[in-house]
Amino acid sequence: MAPEADVDVIVIGGGSVGENAADYATRAGLSALIVEAELLGGECSYWACMPSKALLRTGHAVAAVRRLPGTSAEFDPAAVLARRDSFTHDWNDESQVEWATGAGIRVLRGHARISGERTVEVEGPAGRETLTARHAVVVSTGSVPKLPPVPGLDAVRTWTSRDATSAKEVPPRLGVLGGGVVGCELAQAFQRLGSQVVLLQRGPRLLPALEPFAGERVAAALRDEGVDVRLEHGLESVSAVGDAIELHLGEESVVVDELLVATGRRPHTTSVGLESVGLEPGVTLVVDDTGLVEGVAGRWLYATGDVTGRAPLTHQGKYDARIVGAAIAARAAGEDLDVAPWGEHVATADHSAVPQVVFTDPEVASVGRTEAQARDAGLDVRVIDLPIAVAGSSLQADGYDGAARMLVDPARGVLVGVTFVGQDVAELLHAATVAIVGEVPVHRLWHAVPAYPTMSEVWLRLLEAYRSS
Repeated sequence: MAPEADVDVIVIGGGSVGENAADYATRAGLSALIVEAELLGGECSYWACMPSKALLRTGHAVAAVRRLPGTSAEFDPAAVLARRDSFTHDWNDESQVEWATGAGIRVLRGHARISGERTVEVEGPAGRETLTARHAVVVSTGSVPKLPPVPGLDAVRTWTSRDATSAKEVPPRLGVLGGGVVGCELAQAFQRLGSQVVLLQRGPRLLPALEPFAGERVAAALRDEGVDVRLEHGLESVSAVGDAIELHLGEESVVVDELLVATGRRPHTTSVGLESVGLEPGVTLVVDDTGLVEGVAGRWLYATGDVTGRAPLTHQGKYDARIVGAAIAARAAGEDLDVAPWGEHVATADHSAVPQVVFTDPEVASVGRTEAQARDAGLDVRVIDLPIAVAGSSLQADGYDGAARMLVDPARGVLVGVTFVGQDVAELLHAATVAIVGEVPVHRLWHAVPAYPTMSEVWLRLLEAYRSS
């Protein structure tokens, strides 16, 4: 007997991305069910975005106060950890389940595997259950850490980003392997919380996916605060030394109490049943701009978030999920999809307008392409580089030191990339995102007057420099 088709959309993975896919399908009149094996709300809510930013925020605020004359500030690391716990609700997802139920979304606990067309088997507390979706299955299972092939690494205690963001104590000595976003943010967080941190990066700069000056400025700031930043340093091997961990760096070794491995992530698709639809377990799920998985017959299997390899950022995954929810609903209703660039049912922004903030101090806020990416795409961009030196920045902090880069495609007269580095620049980013997504001509941006005295006045300086160059 065939399983009953009792739901329109099944979402495998109940992180914030999966929640958005289910929510937007439900808003469009479809029924939706989320299958989640861990905590509803996923990585971002409990082990990534929220707890990591809570660990960083107090240290940033105290550093900002100290940059103003006549002030002093201190903080209690235990209070920071307690505040972090409040944001994760002590790793309890009851409030998330209440939200889903209130939104009309069913939540099923258990591990889900695709077993055929629109069919999902769930192994949960009540045993095995088979469900069939009337219209779509959405894979939104996120990503998991990658471990590098370092001899001895599998034989010692290591931290993943989850362990770091949920740590109950601050280790006296912390090793960080990897100089990407996770490595840089958590190195600074724990240095300010009281650890002595050594950060090892195999390549020549930190934050290698961003503009070079961003990584250079973050490295300088980390070093100023006492982080032992070692670029072009490979880790030859590791070994246990009692309860500690010894990092072997050629002729030198460093002993740490904990080792955070932050060397990247891979799609979490090894155990979701991809083989049942002719795909290889563990692969990135390549999707079109409506979220349909390529290589699967029919229009029923979708993917959102990190599993697609497009832009592994929570906000971008949630954007993709909104698009997927709308596309599923339109196809279910037999409607024509709006698939022109920037249409209602396509994730156009994934290609050229992805915003990102690295929440170090200084912050790095970027959207669109880097100069290298723009030139690789065949764009003969004009590059405008300026220090962030306006009335608003001088009020923000004594000795404010920031930098801005604006990339303009002169053939179309529009921005294609913007990067800011400095204290509190994250709040400048959305204006750049709007300009790039809206393809606002530079001559029209000239009429967008920044309020005085705010840091947004850097926009005026960038446009002045462009017009005079």
